[in-house]
Amino acid sequence: MIFKRRIPADWRETLRISLWPRRSWSRSARYVTKRILRLTGSPHAISAGVAAGVFASFTPFMGFHFLTAFLVAYIVAGNLLAAALGTFFGNPISFPFIWASTYTTGNFILNRTTHPEAKHPGDTLNSLEMGNFWEGGITALFDQLVGIWHPIIKPMLVGSIPVGVSVSVVVYLITRWLAVKFKDRRQKQIRAKASALSVNKANIQEPV
Repeated sequence: MIFKRRIPADWRETLRISLWPRRSWSRSARYVTKRILRLTGSPHAISAGVAAGVFASFTPFMGFHFLTAFLVAYIVAGNLLAAALGTFFGNPISFPFIWASTYTTGNFILNRTTHPEAKHPGDTLNSLEMGNFWEGGITALFDQLVGIWHPIIKPMLVGSIPVGVSVSVVVYLITRWLAVKFKDRRQKQIRAKASALSVNKANIQEPV
C-alpha cells in the first residue's frame, strides 16, 4: 500500500487512536459524513444503512455493533458500508449518554424504580471481583456476566429499542435529506460540465 505506515503502530497507539482519533472529533465527523454522502446507492439505502449503524450503537453488546448494524441494514434494505460508518455514532464521547439513556429508559419500562432487585450499576460493577475471574477463568467470567445481566444488561437492552429507534428515525430523515441534496447538486454539476463540453466542441467544429 502506498500510504502504509513505515513503522506499524503498537497496541498503545492503536488504543489511543480508538479513543481519540488523530484528527479532531469534528474533523473525523465531517470526514465520515462525506464518505457516507459519496456512497453509491439510493438515498433510502444510504440513510437506512446509517440508521442501522446508529441503532446498533445503542445496544449494550460491545464488540458486536458491526454485526448488529449489518443485520439491521439487511432487514431494512440499507447499504452495508453506510451501516458500518453509522456505528461511528457510538464513540467514547457519546457512549456515556447512550448508556445512561438506555439504562434509565429500560428501568422505567421494567418498572425497576420499586423493584427489590434494582441496584445502582456502579454498585453492581464494583461487586465484580477480578481476582475471582483470574482464579476461575472462563467459568468465573461467565458467572460474573450472568450476574450483571438482570441489573445492568437487561434494562440497557430493553431501553435501547425505543431510544435507538427514535434516534435512528431522526438520523434517517436527516441523512436522506442530505443525500438527496448532495445527489441533486452532483447531477447539476455533471449536466453543467456536459453542457460546457458540448459548447466547446461546437465552437471547435465551427468553420472559420
